[in-house]
Amino acid sequence: MLTQQAHADTEIIAWLSPCIGPQAFEVGADVRSAFVTHDAAAAQMFEARGSGKWLANLAGLARQRLAALGISQIHGNDGSQHWCTVAQRSRYFSYRRDGLSGRFAVSIWRGA
Repeated sequence: MLTQQAHADTEIIAWLSPCIGPQAFEVGADVRSAFVTHDAAAAQMFEARGSGKWLANLAGLARQRLAALGISQIHGNDGSQHWCTVAQRSRYFSYRRDGLSGRFAVSIWRGA
């Protein structure tokens, strides 16, 4: 797990991939509570939907966590519709949208 000490002398650049967008990712109050308990600022990444449901900005939550670790170079997914795997049918796979699964690759590497 990355901590403040773990990257104190390391330059880290983060790039967030496409994911379900904030207008499509509905979660329960338990999920919101888990994020807000960890960091009260996470509350701004949720929009009330009614009946104990919330829309969550997953990319925004990731950006918050990375920034809290002191990572300032965060690129890619900004939470806009352009990056939403549900809204962008012609660009991205979405199991939630289609019930079929494509695959995305995720990688982390450390430079020499």
